[in-house]
Amino acid sequence: MMNATLLWVLTLLLAGVAGGVLGAIFFGGLWWTVRKSMTSPHAALWVFTSLLARMGIALGGLYVVAGGQWQRLLAGLLGFVLARLLVIRVTRTPNNDSPPAMREASHAP
Repeated sequence: MMNATLLWVLTLLLAGVAGGVLGAIFFGGLWWTVRKSMTSPHAALWVFTSLLARMGIALGGLYVVAGGQWQRLLAGLLGFVLARLLVIRVTRTPNNDSPPAMREASHAP
């Protein structure tokens, strides 16, 4: 009985980690795409292609992670959301820490 419970918890933990990896790919790819599209003459193509690729990877990956079990899907989605928070924290620039009004005020004459 204990082995079955341990296996179930381990499975959910692995599903959460896999969701985190998928989230890191999705949101890291979004960050990379926005940065790349700022200097590209074909920004719309970059954004659209990236959207299709990121959505395909995320949805396909979560489908595989879930394996037909809602508990595994929920664990994967939790990892996905936690990865979003991590990517936001890692990619934050020092200028983003100040409130928008202060950033605008610093450019006033």
